[in-house]
Amino acid sequence: MTISLTIAGSDPSGGAGIQADLKTFSALGAYGMSVITALTAQSTQGVDAIFSIPASFVRQQFSSIAQDSQIESLKIGMLMDREIVLAVSQILEQSTIHYIVLDTVMVAKGGHPLLTSDAIDAIRDYLLPKATIITPNLPEAAALLACGEATNETQMCEQGMELLKLGCQAVLMKGGHLVSDESPDYLITQQQIIRLTTERIRTKNTHGTGCTLSAAIAALLPQMPLFEAVKNAKNYLSGAIEHADSLKVGKGIGPTHHFYRWW
Repeated sequence: MTISLTIAGSDPSGGAGIQADLKTFSALGAYGMSVITALTAQSTQGVDAIFSIPASFVRQQFSSIAQDSQIESLKIGMLMDREIVLAVSQILEQSTIHYIVLDTVMVAKGGHPLLTSDAIDAIRDYLLPKATIITPNLPEAAALLACGEATNETQMCEQGMELLKLGCQAVLMKGGHLVSDESPDYLITQQQIIRLTTERIRTKNTHGTGCTLSAAIAALLPQMPLFEAVKNAKNYLSGAIEHADSLKVGKGIGPTHHFYRWW
């Protein structure tokens, strides 16, 4: 069994962040470990407060587990501020983790900001060049490139190729914000551009979908090639969304069903 690590914020409602990542790792056959960057007070109805963990303690959490275990893949999620971004960059420079999935988390599903403005440049400059793959949605891609948000699939591909120039090995442009019956994503590498799509599922319960997808890719990368990992991760997420309404969790935007294959 491979070990996958998530560096992200905590979601006490269990639908996103560290909690969603660990559920996803378990569902896809990886042993999950975590480094927490921020504590949130939130529910399915939104984020009420955020408490940032000191960057020095983020480094200490990683140091403790890295000295004891061989981590094969890493998912990076909510980083909160520039100091934590720089701390994670230092962690990557000192580690031998082979697969790095960067989920450029900036805003919660309900609209609450999860990243300070001065941290966006730091993510672009220090983390993107170290990533095996990044998984931005359309607003996040626009923020990283300091441009307007893509409104069609052609613009999605163009922005993905611009992000690739910043040094990452691959970009998964997520098209969930487009208005269409499908939910198209584009996997972009130096060698090819691949369109991946599933039928858009009509449900309000999509809390933590970005976290779940990036964690799924991280869990699967040590097990299979990049394209297969992305395709299988997207299929897993589609199933989790399809079964989300069966959970009946909370009064707002509920979570996806990470264990739909078992219960």
